[in-house]
Amino acid sequence: MLERSKPTLTISSKNYSSWSLRGWLLAKFAKLDFDEIMVAPDDADAKAEILLLSSSIRVPCLRHEGAVVWDTLAIAEYLNDLNPDAGLLPADRLARAHCRSICGEIHSGFANLRASLPVNLKGRFPGFKIWSRAQADIDRVCTIWRECLIESGGPFLFGAKPTMADAMYAPVVTRFMTYDVKLDAKLAAYAHNIMALPEMQEWIAAARLEPAEIEELEVEY
Repeated sequence: MLERSKPTLTISSKNYSSWSLRGWLLAKFAKLDFDEIMVAPDDADAKAEILLLSSSIRVPCLRHEGAVVWDTLAIAEYLNDLNPDAGLLPADRLARAHCRSICGEIHSGFANLRASLPVNLKGRFPGFKIWSRAQADIDRVCTIWRECLIESGGPFLFGAKPTMADAMYAPVVTRFMTYDVKLDAKLAAYAHNIMALPEMQEWIAAARLEPAEIEELEVEY
């Protein structure tokens, strides 16, 4: 009998790639034992994805038992099918609908936030001046978080443990830390809970070891 190969997740830079972070967190939250395949940040396709020049790069990409799954929402749904007990989606039907909706919103929206506050885990820009259109995106994210936390009671968006929504918004948390975005006490506590997750700490530790290879993201805005 042939032995099944171990699942793999193809990702790019841990310091810069928001989409790679999302896919990786989803796999970790789903308790999937996988190997990482790293695409160098200076690879043309990976660089295009990181610099928001392309929305069609297939990173992250999960390979599992013959399935090839790219796009973070598709990966999330696949992993939920694979291990529904992991809780990537809430048990309640209405909460599941809400979770999918806010995940879809961050997946396809917030272009001004993405462009103005690129992910840079090693960077710190205290007193960063935020463009008014990016501020509107920030305000919308804060509204989403606040409504979810009030409804669920926290400490995560849909209750006691992280779901696909927390994985999808985790890069936004890092953006807020990097660019010194001010949050009220409830939202700051949520951001702290995300950053304190063992999975996030593991990712951040690896990101800090990466060389600064993408000069376009190493400027002080």
